[in-house]
Amino acid sequence: MKYSIFLPTGFAREFAGFTDPIAVTARLVELAKLADDAGYRALLAPDHLTTVQPSTDMVFEAWTLITALARETTTVRIGHLVTANGYRNPALQAKMASTVDVLAGGRLDFGIGAGWLEPDHRQYGYDFGTTGERLRRLEEALQVILALWTEPKATFEGRYYRIEDAVNEPKGVQRPHIPLMIAGAGEKRTLRLVARYGDACNIMDSPEVARHKFAVLRGHCEDVGRDYAAITRTVTTPCIIRDTDAEARALIPLASKFVFPGDVGSYGLVGSLDTVRRRIAAFEEAGVQELIVYFEDPTSTAQVAEFARLFVD
Repeated sequence: MKYSIFLPTGFAREFAGFTDPIAVTARLVELAKLADDAGYRALLAPDHLTTVQPSTDMVFEAWTLITALARETTTVRIGHLVTANGYRNPALQAKMASTVDVLAGGRLDFGIGAGWLEPDHRQYGYDFGTTGERLRRLEEALQVILALWTEPKATFEGRYYRIEDAVNEPKGVQRPHIPLMIAGAGEKRTLRLVARYGDACNIMDSPEVARHKFAVLRGHCEDVGRDYAAITRTVTTPCIIRDTDAEARALIPLASKFVFPGDVGSYGLVGSLDTVRRRIAAFEEAGVQELIVYFEDPTSTAQVAEFARLFVD
């Protein structure tokens, strides 16, 4: 099992205890350097513009943040879980990703999704639309991005996006292109997009649900002629370790209900050390290859270091 860190940006009000954004920046750099040294696979930031629960707490813009952290680290990969398609034109998004991959020395993981938080869109003046519209936009965006990453000159004419003889140089360091993660668990549309375009998928649910979703993904891969084994399967989970399961469950934050479905205390890395070990084993047995860990206190270097000592090779 590989482990990555769900990097705080303020989205879940992780910086409510801070008053100085410079102090937050210093803590994020400290966390990134610790992850670099401890052997975590990646630092992945959510791409949101507002807090999940209404507040005036600070929220850092995710692309600017990971670019800065790329220059503070040497081995850990950096990216998003995930960038929201509706916030940026996909051609510009492809260009931004190519540049960041170069600045990071070939360490970018590009994650993208259709977007789901309506207040982000409303407050910043973006059209939210229906789920179907956002997914149709996402499919066109994926084609635009991949074309700009792989073709000398890219042309695309769609319902929502259009490019003509677009040149994107440098395209990034990684070949054949920057790895592309598509997040979401929708069985008819999203997982089919993963099968057609993605190098990785991400869901936020239990081992049992993950097993089912991966089976659906395998079926889509067979339909489109894609090698299922070529797609990395990841799950995002909270991590709260205490002496007893009851102590850990009592600390699950209210914001978790907006992100994790059902009773996350019954399947996440929430409980005693023995419970957490069993749940990691259950995720692995379900076919999960990487857990993206959201720590109880995402700004705590002690929690990041202790988890690495216990679990990260």
